[in-house]
Formats: sequence, structure tokens, C-alpha cells
Amino acid sequence: MLRAARRALERKAPFHKEKNSIGDAVLIEIYRDVLAARPVNATCAFVTHNKHDFSNMGGDEREPHPDLADLFHDTRSVYALALGEVLNAYAPELMEEVKWEFEYHEEPRLLSEILEAENLLFRQVWYNRHWNLRIAIERGKHKLVAREAWEKASPKRRQRMTIDTVWSGALAAAKKTEEEVGIENLGPWSDFEWGMLNGKLSALRWVLGSEWDFLDT
Repeated sequence: MLRAARRALERKAPFHKEKNSIGDAVLIEIYRDVLAARPVNATCAFVTHNKHDFSNMGGDEREPHPDLADLFHDTRSVYALALGEVLNAYAPELMEEVKWEFEYHEEPRLLSEILEAENLLFRQVWYNRHWNLRIAIERGKHKLVAREAWEKASPKRRQRMTIDTVWSGALAAAKKTEEEVGIENLGPWSDFEWGMLNGKLSALRWVLGSEWDFLDT
């Protein structure tokens, strides 16, 4: 504080203009103390956007004001107007992190991409459910019946019945799915993979306007 006040009395930068710059002067004197206490091989930097108070505006504004030049007489004390240039010169790995944090962003998917992905997931989930039903029919746990028999059955019994003509259409749809999607993309799935498929389908349908957990196929 005393050194900053002395700068004011002597009208040395940052007191070379008609304004109260005591705060800026204190910063300069703190930096002087930092330099005095630094390890022998350490490099320090004074970085500021306030070039009008600290820079040599009568010459090269990238250089410190002549009243401050004694603080930057060797390469171990750097005057800079931008943090980026200091990081680029002395810690480029940190600059990469800063650039990633402030510049990285992801572009939203196009609607066409979302619809294409939703359709694939729909067909994968449907195909898996189709095979579960196919296995239940082969094991006798689910029956194929004529439409007349299905209409006569109670709602509870219908849960274990499928109309034979509807099943024929399902078999054709399964064959078409295998040809268009590729059998290698249709399972079988582990419990984890099956959960991921359903979660992805639910999420994309939510984005498209459906409620959460809408998984009808």
C-alpha cells in the first residue's frame, strides 16, 4: 500500500492519467512481491486487459508502460494482454483444456436422423417380442386360433391366443425385418442390452413427442 501511494505521489503508471488508480497500483506492487518470492527457475506473468493503465500506449501496447519496465526486464517475467497467449507459450496442455471447455459443443441431431434411429429401435424391439411369442407358440403356451374362436373367447383367454391370419402376417413381417435390418442386428440380446434398447426407444420417442416409457410396437 505504501509503495502504491508512493507511485501516486510520483505520478508513475498507473497514475499517469487523471484518475484514482490505487487499486491498479496495488496489483502492480503485489506482482513485485510475487517476483521477489518466486523460485529461481519459475516464470511469472502479469496478464491484464487494462492496457490503457499498464501498457506503453505511446509505443507498442503489447509492452508494459516504461514506468513498469523494471518488472519485466528478463524472460522470467512476462507482460501479456491475453491469458491465451501465455498459456500457449508456457502451458499448451492447459490451453487445450481451456479451448475444449469453451469451444467444444455438439450439434443437435437432424430430425431425419432421430426418426431413422427410432424406426430401427422399433423394429429391433418388435422382432425380439415376436420371437418371444414364437417360442411360446412352439412350446404350447400360446395358441393360434381362427378368428371365430378368438371372438368367442373371454378377454382373459385372448391374452394367450393369436389369430392365425394375423400370425401369418407377423411371420412375413419378421422375414422382411431380417432382410432389411440384417439378422446380425436383431439379437439375441443380453438383459443389459435389452434394457438399453428399450431405454433408447423410450428416449427418442419422448424427443418426438410421446410420453416417457411409451414402448408399444
